[in-house]
Amino acid sequence: MDKVEELYKDYFHDVYLYIRSLSADEHLAEDITQETFFRALKSVNSFRGDCDIRVWLCQIAKNLLFTHNKKSNRFTGDEIPDTVADSKPSIEDMVADEQQSMDIHRVLHTLSEPYKEVFTLRVFSELSFRQIGDIFGKTESWARVTFHRAKLKIIDELEVQK
Repeated sequence: MDKVEELYKDYFHDVYLYIRSLSADEHLAEDITQETFFRALKSVNSFRGDCDIRVWLCQIAKNLLFTHNKKSNRFTGDEIPDTVADSKPSIEDMVADEQQSMDIHRVLHTLSEPYKEVFTLRVFSELSFRQIGDIFGKTESWARVTFHRAKLKIIDELEVQK
């Protein structure tokens, strides 16, 4: 097996899950992940090795996703809608509702650390991801990922309770 096949075999799932978590679209995540490995193959000589290969691949994938989102957010028609309805209420909107806020607090109480504290610092203390990362001695990206995972855990648990 050559190096490219090894990279693909070893990291495809990780990159796919990362993009899936950012996009919430299985098909898009698959397309972006495949394009990521195509781009990585073309630019493998530019990989300096100053970070983990997984981080490098995820960065390529994230850039591809952002580029895709920019292109797909362009309107081609004459009318631009004033608002676009979201199918789910955001976690922040749910906190504003008193009953849902209590439900979130109950679920939050069951979360393990650092998810519980990161979520609390972000939503209730309104700290930036950079500030949260500084508190934990971690990066801003770590705080973003941890908050996102906490939010997913809370949403999943709220869905189970319905």
